[in-house]
Amino acid sequence: MEKITSFTIDHLKLLPGLYVSRKDKVGDQTVTTFDIRMTRPNFEPVMNTAEVHTLEHLGATFLRNDSEYKDKVIYFGPMGCRTGFYLVLTGDYQSKDILPLIKNMYSFMKDFEGDIPGACARDCGNYLDMNLNMAKYISKKYYDEVLTNISDDRLVYPK
Repeated sequence: MEKITSFTIDHLKLLPGLYVSRKDKVGDQTVTTFDIRMTRPNFEPVMNTAEVHTLEHLGATFLRNDSEYKDKVIYFGPMGCRTGFYLVLTGDYQSKDILPLIKNMYSFMKDFEGDIPGACARDCGNYLDMNLNMAKYISKKYYDEVLTNISDDRLVYPK
């Protein structure tokens, strides 16, 4: 079998950033998948499931309520390796195109107060596995260390 594209990226060189993972054609539409890489693979600890789950709820809620992008969001969810998230949008985009959206989303998550959207037994299959304080902490870390003054090498996969 052929390796899938995401397994051809050198994860030893990959730094936290915002990358275009792939572009696919679905009919006449382009679908862009983004790699929102929050931790350095194989160098930093991975995120725990509780904060990942919290970020999934907060991020999905933010994205599906964004006036410009809500109808373009196909999927937002964690990577199995727990080093980041995938965002899938209808449209042909580069990382720089959605940087304002991602900055706004992480600003929302790092400053979030109140009840986590959908964090109850009726709305979620594992609602007890949440950690808002850690989700806010890692959102702030990503926002401050990566998104603020992001360099071009954090917007395109390393060779």
